[in-house]
Amino acid sequence: MYSSRGHHKVEEACEMYCRAANMFKMAKNWSAAGNAFCKAARLHMQLQNKHDCATSFIDAGNAYKKSDPNEAIKCLNAAIDIYTDMGRFTIAAKHHISIAEIFESELVDIEKVILSDSANKCLLKVGAYCAQLEQYQKAIEIYEQVGANTMDNPLLKYSAKEYFFKASLCHFIIDELNAKIAVEKYEEMFPAFSDSRECKLLKKLLEAHEEQNSEAFTEAVKEFDSISRLDQWHTTLLLRIKKTIQGDEGDLK
Repeated sequence: MYSSRGHHKVEEACEMYCRAANMFKMAKNWSAAGNAFCKAARLHMQLQNKHDCATSFIDAGNAYKKSDPNEAIKCLNAAIDIYTDMGRFTIAAKHHISIAEIFESELVDIEKVILSDSANKCLLKVGAYCAQLEQYQKAIEIYEQVGANTMDNPLLKYSAKEYFFKASLCHFIIDELNAKIAVEKYEEMFPAFSDSRECKLLKKLLEAHEEQNSEAFTEAVKEFDSISRLDQWHTTLLLRIKKTIQGDEGDLK
């Protein structure tokens, strides 16, 4: 820990960086502003001011958006980690969506970026949040983009079926026919998807849904879950789909 004098000096330095960052912003020198806000954020962290630290990282991210989208994403991710740690999940989700928007609007060369592991992880987090917040179309775009870019990579292609599965579930919530067309499209794009347990489950669910048979729907989910455990995210989406079957009780038991 700092002595009170040392603490005061760090606080002073922090204020100076924030003042400098705001002056750089006024001069539209976005990189310098982002850099100064980042330095302020790190000093706030040393002082254990978590909220101020996250705020400075957000300010840095917003400045970097204008000059360096990759740096903007790093700063927003740093803020998200702090908010998540503090239990401020709604704010964290909001900033995940800001990251998705940067990917959509700023990073034209998304294919290069998406191949980096951290970008993949970040996008997949955004996809998960979007689906939970019922922004299904945005979630579908993300899962399709990541799936398409991983299916040709020998190290990552095993994961592609999972991303196409998630995209299909999002399609299913929007519309049953949408989901049918999507599953056929993914099978064509990635033949290995056809043989996956995920694809077989989707086909059983589509059939049960078409017949408005909630028992068959639940049975298919249970059978899949007994071999590959479905996490909370999958369960939430499957329940939302099942609730669209008439007379459904709204559980998967």
